[in-house]
Amino acid sequence: MSFCCGAGMIGTKGTLRHVDTHIHNVPLLFCPVCHRIEVHYMVESEYEILAEYAHGDGAAEVDFQDYVEDKAEAGLYDNCVNRESDDPADIVSDQIDMALDLLSVAKELGDGEWEEQLKKRLTALNERRNKLQKKAFSAGNRKG
Repeated sequence: MSFCCGAGMIGTKGTLRHVDTHIHNVPLLFCPVCHRIEVHYMVESEYEILAEYAHGDGAAEVDFQDYVEDKAEAGLYDNCVNRESDDPADIVSDQIDMALDLLSVAKELGDGEWEEQLKKRLTALNERRNKLQKKAFSAGNRKG
């Protein structure tokens, strides 16, 4: 499982910019807490090679999928707790559950620094959950 700041990262695809070149459909990992994005470790070397060649050729845009063989996409995100296609409320709920589990472990170990980090993460996740609930409530009122 891929982690960032202790939160499970979400598997997705996106566009990255390397100097003046935009590379589309790059397999990525995204942290729902701190919003850090990184190239999926299974395709990192391929991304770096493609980015250098595309930049060297002066390409403004390239599609990762056109140049790199599919790395068994079904298995690419197997180690991710969630995927971008999952319901955002479910993603946040899963992240909160994991953080609460880790908080119990931190308390058992007596690791105060880790506890504080987890509490900050839970605060951020709770704010995200509240925004999603408010957005869902607003959308529900418009329909009714």
